[in-house]
Amino acid sequence: MKQIPVLFLFYYPLIMGVIWSIGGVIFFFRREKNTSNKIPILDEMPFVSILVPAYNEEKTIEETVHHCASLNYPNYEIIVINDGSKDNTVHILKELLSKYSNLRVVNVKENKGKANALKQGVLVAKGEYIAAIDSDALLDKDALLYIMPHFIVPKYGERVGAVTGNPRIRNRSNLLSKIQLAEYASIIGLIKRTQRILGKVMTVSGVFVVFRKKALMDVGLWDTDLITDDIGITWKLQRRFWDVRYEPRALCWMLVPETLKGIWKQRSRWAQGGMEVVLRHKDIFLDWRQRRLFPVYMEQVLSILWAYTWFFTTLVTIYKFLFTHEFTSPILWIGNYLSVICIIQFLVALTIERRYEKDILKYLIWTIWYPLIYWHIAALLVVFSLPHAVKILRKSKNEFATWESPDRGVHL
Repeated sequence: MKQIPVLFLFYYPLIMGVIWSIGGVIFFFRREKNTSNKIPILDEMPFVSILVPAYNEEKTIEETVHHCASLNYPNYEIIVINDGSKDNTVHILKELLSKYSNLRVVNVKENKGKANALKQGVLVAKGEYIAAIDSDALLDKDALLYIMPHFIVPKYGERVGAVTGNPRIRNRSNLLSKIQLAEYASIIGLIKRTQRILGKVMTVSGVFVVFRKKALMDVGLWDTDLITDDIGITWKLQRRFWDVRYEPRALCWMLVPETLKGIWKQRSRWAQGGMEVVLRHKDIFLDWRQRRLFPVYMEQVLSILWAYTWFFTTLVTIYKFLFTHEFTSPILWIGNYLSVICIIQFLVALTIERRYEKDILKYLIWTIWYPLIYWHIAALLVVFSLPHAVKILRKSKNEFATWESPDRGVHL
């Protein structure tokens, strides 16, 4: 019985690393390899409303709007929702209105969070398709051309409720950002590929995703009390049997934190958001029709359990070493083996992503730091975030999860 925690610490990430790698390769050969990177020719170009929620984004908003206004797509509007910014964001937006004819601005006087800002944007949007991007995101000019066929090609029908794009890191000036570049390819890109093979995904990428407005209205839009809007809306859509897809050719360039403090704040939100969804949707097992969500839900639960197991095992190991001079050697061999599996997973992911960025494989060397830094941070965040998630879900759903402008790293 004493060996069960140690075995779980080893076999859970080992098995999941193998599953993510195999699933990503299957997705690549079945759905990606034979697709052309040439721009799709669409018979129709539905009108798209691009929503850009912004809070204190004076350093990034002009660049984001400029790139949005330069897309290779004829029918769209840009709606920036200024969510009670206290800096110069609103004045910059007023100046931009005279430069871009398809730009509209919604001013929310009080900061009520990203989810509420997106809801306000949908209410004034003209399009039947809603694209949501972060205010530091630079959309690839052809991103919409790759995503829209998922919605309008007849063979897919109208089951597609959302299609998420492929986030790419554009600031690469220090160790943390370089590690995240590989992480986004592996932990986000590879896992989404595998989850799509299984049929359901944990979350769309909030940095860039396109929704069918009909689907958003069907599920009652975003939950404004949840700290992570993207995870929350993904589960609401899938529980109503809307299909959520991943389009790796639809690129979106983003900024990431380049300080440990910034990483901690960002990942704290992610960890708390994952827990909030687990707690809010624990009743899915009462409905057999939701069975395709069961594996995604259980994987999230196991990841939380793994973090707590790691935390308490580490405390016990430190205690024994300090007070009984007993050292638990399995901790070392577990770390060694899992580090190798982690690097293999990164290698698979970056090899696949070479299709979209030819020299990305050179960043593999930086991934050796991932098991040493990020695993410990991630586990600690899960442990410390659970009480916050429980506290928030006990509050009224009418309350708002407000936000702060995150660490954007070195602005390019």
